[in-house]
Amino acid sequence: MVQHGVDYIDQISGDIKEDLLKRLRRIEGQVRGLQRMIEEERSCQEVVYQAAAVKAAVVQVAMTILSNQLATCLAQEMAKGGNPEAAVKRFTEVFKKFY
Repeated sequence: MVQHGVDYIDQISGDIKEDLLKRLRRIEGQVRGLQRMIEEERSCQEVVYQAAAVKAAVVQVAMTILSNQLATCLAQEMAKGGNPEAAVKRFTEVFKKFY
């Protein structure tokens, strides 16, 4: 569903969506593990390594969504005979918010 230049998550193909959901469930487990590590007073090094793994996993999810959004925006612009630069501009706005 697209309204007023907004891209919705339902534009992501079923396979990609399932992969994202699997990744997010894995991240959820990693975060619970991180909480346990802190409760168990594990070493700072172990906690930081686990936090880095969580961060990397979240970045992968975001990059998958962002790359899909760029492809979708470009396809929509081209289909309506529009300007691809407009799609890139919308993508860039979202990308800047992530980074």
